[in-house]
Amino acid sequence: MGSSVGANIRRLREERGWSQARLARETCRAAGIQGEPIGRQEISRYENGKRTPREWLPFIADALSVPVEALRTSSAPPEPPPPTLADYLPEGAPLAPLSATRGRRVGVAAVADLQQRVHGLRLADDVIAGGDLLRPALRELRSAVKLFREGSHTEAIGRSLLQVIGELAQIAGWIASDAGQHGGAERIYRLGLSAAHTAGDATLAGNLLGSLAYQRTNTGDVREGLAMARAALENASEAPPRARALYFDRVAWAHTKAGEAQPAMRALSEAGEALARHGDEEDPAYVYWVDAGELRVMEARVYTELHRPLRAVPLLRDVLSRYDATHTRELALYLSWLAVALADANEPEEAAITAERVISLSSDITSERTAERVRVVLARLEAFQDVPEVRALLTRPTRSDSVRHRRSGRPPAPY
Repeated sequence: MGSSVGANIRRLREERGWSQARLARETCRAAGIQGEPIGRQEISRYENGKRTPREWLPFIADALSVPVEALRTSSAPPEPPPPTLADYLPEGAPLAPLSATRGRRVGVAAVADLQQRVHGLRLADDVIAGGDLLRPALRELRSAVKLFREGSHTEAIGRSLLQVIGELAQIAGWIASDAGQHGGAERIYRLGLSAAHTAGDATLAGNLLGSLAYQRTNTGDVREGLAMARAALENASEAPPRARALYFDRVAWAHTKAGEAQPAMRALSEAGEALARHGDEEDPAYVYWVDAGELRVMEARVYTELHRPLRAVPLLRDVLSRYDATHTRELALYLSWLAVALADANEPEEAAITAERVISLSSDITSERTAERVRVVLARLEAFQDVPEVRALLTRPTRSDSVRHRRSGRPPAPY
């Protein structure tokens, strides 16, 4: 009964456009109970079939305005289950330790050193573009994989090494993607996914699959990107608030690229709700950058992509007014969204001024993402060729196309 009940709860909740947190609140209200003895996580467990809502079932039915039998009855024909994280794991065992290994003994100090190095790569990625950071990132990843496979370590240390490999794979995959090496980035992400899954770290696995989903969404495979983003979110149902906020943002972006405005808005709202629950709990180091400002950036990007400039422009101006100018790549990317939103708002002169700044910032960055955004901005401004400021910009040669070719073209090997 549990699986059909959970599927019915999810279906009816989504038909109403409610979040899991909203259904939990409405259920408590239907039961006449103050506070939240049942919360979002419990609703998630019911929907995933991990628990059966026996005493709560009548109150859930009341909240959804349906008879209890409507939740117990199997719907026919059943829809195929959505993909799960396991569907995206690489084949084989790329991280299997070598048999009869007699390598160096790996201890806590070696793991701590690797953790510092991976966080150093994250901080470097804030200010250095993918084309310049890819080689050192891959070198660190290969070294960590070799240490795990050839070294001698306890089970606990081995699990910690796998987590570090997963974190290294996430940042190395992100860097490879930024450098335009999408095939190599996918192989790296899947290697990290295997490491995180083997280590039993669902939150890290969600971050890796979500990163791959984001790449798929941005490179045209929107439906697969959306399936991946949703699988990442479902797999990490117990993740800390900041991590879940990030995963909801990726779902929102995939819905946006699919042209699905209302689901995108709901996912943005869920991201905000998740972040609002952040307290004193310890977060994984890889979500250090997820804050209210980053959620506003994604919200503005969604509004821009959906051609709602009156909402996008104020948000982007607010974020950019306080953004760290040393993060050149992100600054150029965010300005590119502002330029498009200004064009949509029929402000071509200001859009041209903003676009000129995007091109200037991007000219010395070896990032395929910024090069692509320059192309998007210039293409959007072509509709305003009669405007002198736009015409001057469109006829001026830029360096962005030459910069993005300062890389070898050969996809990197993940290990």
